[in-house]
Amino acid sequence: MFIYLLILVLPALYWWIRNCYTYWSRRNVPFPKPTFPFGNLGELKRKPMFILFTEFYNRFKGTGTKIVGTYFFLKPVVFIMDIDLLKDIFVKDFQYFHDRGIYNNEKADPIGAHLITLVGNRWKNTRSKLTPAFTSGKMKLMYSTMIAVAEQFRKRMMLETEKGTEVEMKEFLARFTTDVIGSCAFGLECNSLEDPKAIFREMGRKALEQSPKRTFLRNFTNTFQTLSNLLRIKVVDAKVESFFFDAVRDTISYRKTNNVRRDDFLDILIRMQQDEASTGEADLGGWQFHEIVAQCFVFFLAGFETSSTALTFCLYELARNQDVQEKARSEVGRVFAKHGSLTYEAVHEMAYLENCINETMRLYPPAPMTTRIVTKDYVVPEMNVTLEKGTRVMIPIHALHHDSTFFPNAERFDPDRFAPENVASWHPLQFIPFGYGPRNCIGMRFGMMQIRVGLAYLLNNFRFTVSAKTPIPLKFEPNNNLTSILGGMWLNIERVH
Repeated sequence: MFIYLLILVLPALYWWIRNCYTYWSRRNVPFPKPTFPFGNLGELKRKPMFILFTEFYNRFKGTGTKIVGTYFFLKPVVFIMDIDLLKDIFVKDFQYFHDRGIYNNEKADPIGAHLITLVGNRWKNTRSKLTPAFTSGKMKLMYSTMIAVAEQFRKRMMLETEKGTEVEMKEFLARFTTDVIGSCAFGLECNSLEDPKAIFREMGRKALEQSPKRTFLRNFTNTFQTLSNLLRIKVVDAKVESFFFDAVRDTISYRKTNNVRRDDFLDILIRMQQDEASTGEADLGGWQFHEIVAQCFVFFLAGFETSSTALTFCLYELARNQDVQEKARSEVGRVFAKHGSLTYEAVHEMAYLENCINETMRLYPPAPMTTRIVTKDYVVPEMNVTLEKGTRVMIPIHALHHDSTFFPNAERFDPDRFAPENVASWHPLQFIPFGYGPRNCIGMRFGMMQIRVGLAYLLNNFRFTVSAKTPIPLKFEPNNNLTSILGGMWLNIERVH
């Protein structure tokens, strides 16, 4: 009986798999050949996804196609090749692509119901509520807190140079941004700079811990979301979730009991909740406690990791390009001398420093890809191809940033690319480290501000050069969807004052 069942089932299974893998050929869309069962993801064991998709981009570049078909396991996923189509997706036809398509089961993972994963009107309402927290006025209010942490960072680095000239900067920079975010988001002293094993730093590491298992789980849940929801798969570590719930609960309780007000992210969320409660909005889908925790969680993770990554790559390139480093240091010293300290106005006068940061984020965008989901059938202009509702869309930011069509000598670190006279002629979508359109990164101002402050303090006090341990060429973490260096970033450091 079992043999007869196999005889019936196996051909049907084979036919179903074959049918899945002919999805794009039936639509006359070019695609790299898939392999069962991973589709086009088989190489993720040894390279990060953004490198894999940059290879796809380069392979099909110049063929004239606006899209390329790929397969995540058995699921068809569309890969965007055309920069004008990308602008349509981000802005003109946003109503078809307003969701990111990132898995979240709010019952299994309440801390995951944050701005990045929310969909539809829920996302729109949350975005509009959070936008006031990231205005230039709010950045000015948080600035003094950021400077206080930067001064602690400078002192810690001074002590570190007394031990020797070679320092692992990747971890130090993560500790700096962890303390900045802890202060600006929660009003808490995280003490990561003083104690590498401080609880906030440990939770940051744990939340972003990468492994083949977690990579598989992330790709599986995003590809098979209906099944993942039915199984109520949990993706956030339980200890991380418990820590953030306790931290936010305790901080809110202390502030309410002692009538404490601070100009930080959490205070803004508390006032939003209170305003909604007083107007009755809380009964109509307003803020719930787990939503406040979720927004704090994503602000913490996105804020410390992406900024520390950008700083790490920037120091790496400055260490390898001493002429650029000296030019940036000269500008920093000149502005410091003019203002007497690193005021809010001073840090925004450092145009060349910002060029260095932008060129770093071109070469190494912290988020090298972004995604959208097709929310209703969409006809690709000039292709007579319909992207069906539910199709996942991959947008290759890293590949665009390395396209020699847009950036001649694209692999070269050259901050002068970002001189105003050069940028004026660019396509608005050729440089998008923070995304673009209504769903761009809401924390862009904050992220750039802490990168500017950290880099200005470092260059004003230290000179960086490559050491015997500096990873040349760079290797990236294979199981990470973010641009992350494999191992540490060792540099020689000497004081300049």
